Amino acid sequence: MNHNFEAAAKSPVIHSNAASVSELEAHLGYWLRFVSTHVSHSFQKKAEANGVTVSEWVVLREMFRLGCTSPTTLAQVAGMSKGAVSKLIDRLESKGMVSKSILLADRRQHSIELTAEGEALVPVLAGMADQNDEEFFGQLPAQLRENLLEAMKEVARTHQLKSEPLN
Repeated sequence: MNHNFEAAAKSPVIHSNAASVSELEAHLGYWLRFVSTHVSHSFQKKAEANGVTVSEWVVLREMFRLGCTSPTTLAQVAGMSKGAVSKLIDRLESKGMVSKSILLADRRQHSIELTAEGEALVPVLAGMADQNDEEFFGQLPAQLRENLLEAMKEVARTHQLKSEPLN
C-alpha cells in the first residue's frame, strides 16, 4: 500500500456508493496495526540478533519475573497455550537459557527456571525493548505516550483481551 499521502499514484475510481465507504486510513485499527507491525518487526530483528525470537523473549521475561515456576503458570501469565509454551521452553532449553526439573512427587510435572545465561540475557533484551519504544515513540510528549498506553490498556480490559488471537 502506498503511504505517500501528498500525491496518489493515480486518480481514485468514483463509485456510486462511495459516500458510505470510509477511507482505510480513517480507521484507528488500521493505524494501530500499521504502527504495531513496524514496532514489532524492529524489535524482532533486535531479539533475533541476540539468538531469540520475540515469543522466546516473552517467555524469558515472564520467567525472569516469576522465578522458578511451572509451564502451566507460565502459559497463564504469558497468555499462550500450554503447547506453545512447551515448545518455547524446549527451544530455550536447547539454547541453554532455561532448565527443567522433574518433580519427584509427580513425574508428569516439572518446574522451569532461567539458567545464568537466560537470566543475563533478559536485562539486555529489556533494554533493547526500551530502546525500540524510544525509537518509535520518543518524539511524542510524555503525557501523550502515557495517555496512549492507558488507552490501549483500557481497550484490553474492556474487551478482556488476555492473549494473542488464534488464527
